[in-house]
Amino acid sequence: MKTIGLMSGTSLDGVDAAWVETDGETVSRLGPAITLPYAPELRRDLRLLLDAAPGLSADDPWLADVVRRLTERHGEAAIKIRDETQRQLGEGTELLGFHGQTILHRPAERRTWQVGDPRLLAQMTGISVAYDFRSADVAAGGQGAPLVPIAHAALAASLPKPLAVLNLGGVGNVTYIGADGALLAFDTGPANGPLDDWARKSLNMGYDKDGHLASAGTADGAVLGRLMQHPYLAAPPPKSLDRLDFSEAFRDAGADQLSPQDGAATLVAFAAVCCAIAARHFPEPPLQWLVTGGGRRNPAIMKALSAVLAEPVRGVEVAGWNGDALEAQCFAVLAARVTRGLALSYPSTTGVPEPMRGGRVLGALL
Repeated sequence: MKTIGLMSGTSLDGVDAAWVETDGETVSRLGPAITLPYAPELRRDLRLLLDAAPGLSADDPWLADVVRRLTERHGEAAIKIRDETQRQLGEGTELLGFHGQTILHRPAERRTWQVGDPRLLAQMTGISVAYDFRSADVAAGGQGAPLVPIAHAALAASLPKPLAVLNLGGVGNVTYIGADGALLAFDTGPANGPLDDWARKSLNMGYDKDGHLASAGTADGAVLGRLMQHPYLAAPPPKSLDRLDFSEAFRDAGADQLSPQDGAATLVAFAAVCCAIAARHFPEPPLQWLVTGGGRRNPAIMKALSAVLAEPVRGVEVAGWNGDALEAQCFAVLAARVTRGLALSYPSTTGVPEPMRGGRVLGALL
């Protein structure tokens, strides 16, 4: 199928879109990709949604307005990629993979909430939409995340293994692909999300650009030690996080008392330590870590990862992948799997009792 994947992650920075030709099991061709940033007002409102979501009604007028603006931005990205693919490759688009924006993720309560309007998206683009990727898994007792490991495996078919693919968005998650192709996946811990929030709170910065803030500070060993006692880190996979799950832990550990620079350095160090602790769950050490997501662009994070991991740590570009497009490409693959009735998640990736199909498809609305 000729698909466009759309992804808006927990970093809340914008929507990624990428064209992929895939049958859901293999990837035959990768096409254009784009990232459209969110307007500051939309990013602000999405961040407010995270705080409001536990008590928010699905028919709240404010929510409806934010969802409309979010979906329209997704539609703009899909149309740009559709048109660019037609121009570059002479190819059309049959299906959109629309993840939406996660505003609440509590799998222990069998709740996960991704907002977005697939009907509006189909109307805007005239293309069928696959959506609602997570709810079936969570309803069946799975974590609902990560969902991309099966797509990572398709993209990594020719790479040496065992291999770890680490995505550093608002939350970190890792896909471990064994030498025999077996998958293990789970969220490692906080990543860019707390660092972005810290930069905004302490210095009114949108994020720690190029890691300058963290690089100017020193990680606080006492705060870091208290954070490392968090029970999530010792829990075995499968496991997943909400973007705000560690907010209270950061306060209790005393992070709020640190300088802007030392606080950023401590959060960077903690994100790296979480990955090192995660590696203890792997059946055997990976040959390398391939890092995707916005975190790979932060030199302070990459330096911290290299310091705590025994294996080489590199951006996914060394494998010929586009780290800015990878998550969107994965949801293009997952969209094709939805239409074919193939499993999206597995006991070793989300903890669901058996391989689980998911997602729904809404036909094109012209």
